[in-house]
Amino acid sequence: MTTDEGFLNFAEPELARDGLEESTMFGFRCVRLNGDFVAMASHPAGGMVVKLPASRVTELISDGTGSPVAPSGRTFREWVNVTDESLWNGLFDEALAFASA
Repeated sequence: MTTDEGFLNFAEPELARDGLEESTMFGFRCVRLNGDFVAMASHPAGGMVVKLPASRVTELISDGTGSPVAPSGRTFREWVNVTDESLWNGLFDEALAFASA
């Protein structure tokens, strides 16, 4: 299964929630809430990239749960890559809450 397939299998049922839509970011498929980025498949690292408050991203990176997202060498403070699929549901919900704030 490719990274996209794993993420899209996860995201497909989530898209039934109000305001969520499939879109693209950097040419990759992603999920947006009312137009705001929430999550996407991670390339090439594998996993899922979610947008969370910078403090939460720092926490996830510090404890080894996630890794920084740095396309073109620029680290995004509010984005984290998580490869452990067992954590995706909870982090996706956190990302939705952050996008809704």
